Amino acid sequence: SEKMQMKKEITLLNGISLIVGNMIGSGIFVSPRGVLMYSASYGLSLVIWALGGMFSLFGALCYAELGTSIVKSGASYAYILEAFGAFVAFIRLWSSLLIIEPTTQAVIAITFANYIVQPIFPHCEPPYDAVRLIAAACICSLTFINCVNVKWGTRVQDVFTYAKVMALILVISVGLYKIGKGETENLRAPFEGSATNPGMIALALYSALFSYSGWDTLNYVTEEMQNPERNLPLSIAISMPIVTVIYLLTNIAYYVVLDMSALLTSDAVAVTFGSETLSYAKWIIPIAVAMSCYSGLNSSIIAASRLFYVGAREGHLPDSLSLIHIKRFTPVPALLFNGLMTLLYLLVEDVFLLINYYCFNYWLFVGLSIAGLIYLRYTQPHRPRPIKLNLFFPIVYCLCSLFLVIVPLYSDTINSLIGVGIALSGIPAYYLGVYLPVEKRPKCL
Repeated sequence: SEKMQMKKEITLLNGISLIVGNMIGSGIFVSPRGVLMYSASYGLSLVIWALGGMFSLFGALCYAELGTSIVKSGASYAYILEAFGAFVAFIRLWSSLLIIEPTTQAVIAITFANYIVQPIFPHCEPPYDAVRLIAAACICSLTFINCVNVKWGTRVQDVFTYAKVMALILVISVGLYKIGKGETENLRAPFEGSATNPGMIALALYSALFSYSGWDTLNYVTEEMQNPERNLPLSIAISMPIVTVIYLLTNIAYYVVLDMSALLTSDAVAVTFGSETLSYAKWIIPIAVAMSCYSGLNSSIIAASRLFYVGAREGHLPDSLSLIHIKRFTPVPALLFNGLMTLLYLLVEDVFLLINYYCFNYWLFVGLSIAGLIYLRYTQPHRPRPIKLNLFFPIVYCLCSLFLVIVPLYSDTINSLIGVGIALSGIPAYYLGVYLPVEKRPKCL
């Protein structure tokens, strides 16, 4: 009998949309101020945005090598499993299941809901229950779409990614028009007042790199890509420069129109920008933010469901999560499990605070997977590698990841230690659910 597996339906264009759609979330519209706040000048902040793009490109190139030599879905989980074995990979999976994926998705869904209801409540806080119910509807609708057909999910991704890129091109065009008219007062002496404290510059770079996270999205669905040896690295090579250029030009547009105090005090920079420049068309920006969130949530759901599917296939989660719909070829149980976990996190009132717990874990496991690339070069030198990077790239990115692990420990020690505790809580789960022979496991498992 032929083995059931998902169809290879993700094209090069779908791949680019997945990466761009996940990287450009709501952050560039809502709060690009972290980099500016810590760098303290327009000039230095743009240098840091460019550096963030370059470092992220290094990481993405490393994932291009890993994704073409280990042709498995699951991204860092699959690569850590291959390089360092089941225990470390399980802890990575456990952290994703318990905190990283559901928290990220719940926060994106709530941001989406806030922008949808904003026009109805322009001068007051929208009702808490209304926001949470709209967020739940958003999660359920995207879970349903991805259960029905992989193509439906990728079409939603394509359309909403194009829409948000067009909105950012509108912002950039307004900025370039203002520069063309000579309105560049804010950009005179761009490096005046720049931060010189290495700790502040480190926090600015940390904020930029966090805005670039999401470049690994396509590695979660490698097995569903058409010709992954060609399309995976090509998608990465096209997407990374697009996002870096959009981020740089969007920030320049903000800087031309808004002064430093307006940028640092605004709760939604793009909306403030729209109010200043777009007159009757300012409604476009809140809609664009909502569409951006919808696209980001869709790509996150696609990636997370594949992570849980691969984890179950490897015996690290219940077997039922590795099942595929016999007619639709979608991982329905994994998608429903992911949706249910995210809905549970919507019940947490301070869900935004939970993000603070996982920064440490996220960068630790990305760094570990790239360290796995270096390790596999020495332990499996004859492994076929359609793409083989100079070791300079993974070494630089591992050092960069080390920096990203140390910064939250230094700047947010308590929350980082809680994140470590959440990861370590996977040890008894691994012992009882994976390490023990089946006959010795508790009956409930």
